[in-house]
Amino acid sequence: MALDRRKFLVGGAAAATCLVTAGHAHADPPELWQQFVANPYNHPQIPNIAYAGYRFGERPPNRPSRTNVLRYGAKPDGSADASVAINRAIKDVGSAGGGVVFVPAGTYRVDDIIEVGYDNVILRGAGSGQTTLFATRSLEQIVGINRSRYGGSNSAWSWCGGLVWVCHRDRRTPLIEAIKAQRWPLEGWIGNEGADTSVITTIVGAVPRGSFTVTVADAGGLEPGRRVLLQVDDDPAHGLLKHMCGDIPGTESYIWTDKTKLLSYKPFMWPVRIAAVKGSEVTLAQPLPVELRTEWNARLTTSAPAITGAGVEGLTIRMVKTVRPAHLQDKGYNGLVFQCAWDCWADDVSVVDSDNGFLLVSAKGVTLSRTRVSGRGQHHSYACREQSHDNLVEDFAIGKFTEPPTPGSGHHGINVEGLSCGNVWSRGRMEAGTFDTHRGLPFGNVRTEVEIFNDGSHGGSADAGPLYGARFAHWNITVTNERAGCVKIDHVAPCSATVGISTVREFGQIDRPDFTGPLESKLESYGTTAVHPPNLHRAQRALRGFA
Repeated sequence: MALDRRKFLVGGAAAATCLVTAGHAHADPPELWQQFVANPYNHPQIPNIAYAGYRFGERPPNRPSRTNVLRYGAKPDGSADASVAINRAIKDVGSAGGGVVFVPAGTYRVDDIIEVGYDNVILRGAGSGQTTLFATRSLEQIVGINRSRYGGSNSAWSWCGGLVWVCHRDRRTPLIEAIKAQRWPLEGWIGNEGADTSVITTIVGAVPRGSFTVTVADAGGLEPGRRVLLQVDDDPAHGLLKHMCGDIPGTESYIWTDKTKLLSYKPFMWPVRIAAVKGSEVTLAQPLPVELRTEWNARLTTSAPAITGAGVEGLTIRMVKTVRPAHLQDKGYNGLVFQCAWDCWADDVSVVDSDNGFLLVSAKGVTLSRTRVSGRGQHHSYACREQSHDNLVEDFAIGKFTEPPTPGSGHHGINVEGLSCGNVWSRGRMEAGTFDTHRGLPFGNVRTEVEIFNDGSHGGSADAGPLYGARFAHWNITVTNERAGCVKIDHVAPCSATVGISTVREFGQIDRPDFTGPLESKLESYGTTAVHPPNLHRAQRALRGFA
């Protein structure tokens, strides 16, 4: 990994020179970009998101087809429920070690959840314009009523679960059992009741943000390639949360004690692979997104079962047409969810007439490419929550709604929340929605090269804490209706970078900063999108030496 770090730095200087030379007819690269090239691991405003996506941005494997759902009795004319046949094919292929479950062109009625619960299984259609899974029932009809673990009467299907559900079978089964028993579960990396984890070793001493190496008390249980969960507690003065907000002065006067929902998210959990072990020194496969202080009890642990190497490709998930529900009363006509998923992907997948489109719930290194949400209008088109990290959503689209909004309904657009970091939305076209955070102190996330008709609203309850943590970057954004809210964030997001956005003005939902005093945010190239590099994620990958 030391070689990778050197490649980043050496390649960075070359890439920066190339950008300046190639762009001589345009404005020079923003000062912030040049500063990042010189300091790519702990820049104060720009996060390092060069490692986002499946296996840090690799192309998913093109595995051959192993079986065809027609052999299991699935009917491509929509005349009968195909969910049993599809799930049986997935189980057989998964039990045999993985491979492609092919769903030929046609429309397949599914009356139950399609469960991708085995590593290295790919559910592949003939293309989103040719293979359709037509979902006739909601998650509430299939599983039952679901509620928030924080109380209240709101439907938890408004933000979780999918009619195509990618989640390890040993993680998903207790989730469903808990919902049916009305023991509203934890959804994340550590299991329904905080179980299914054990400490492997503790981290010794302080470690700076951006470091690849940590010193551990006992490296005996670690080896290169092992997947571990870094867990970090907080101190009584909320030093970790303040650090996630950039340690700006305003974090001292901010009231943290009444943010009960935010406080329940801790400990901070960040899955990471081990790259090398030498004595008590452990090298991680990517740089730390936060510093580690001795009072935070940082340790490497196991996690609840996570699914790896699974994919969904080349199909449309279409729901039976229903009336769009009032806000937070979704029945669970949800498309595709990746939950406790690590190094998985979706490619060429469309979701139509859903309550929610694509959900990342405690997901790590998931790539969504060439995805689209369209139809009658959704609650969340894309949501990234429950400490989801380093995911990549690229070449995505949200279509203009085909029906007027139901009274009391709401749409958020692309959402990130709940201490999630390192996530990227790149090369998108949004004909509805906004750049949502739902509070919960997400930090270090990027939206880049996106065109948006900015008509959505952000969500989030007051007890979920700040709207933004540090190092949000909005880079090369065209706002077609000139609405500033949630896009131009230099006045509300601490230690943020707003670079290369079109001219906007305040109207609709107008936010005020959570923190008093200077935010140490940056605004560059305002009023133009002729910014170089045009795509922050791709430019950072180029610094790593990857196309």
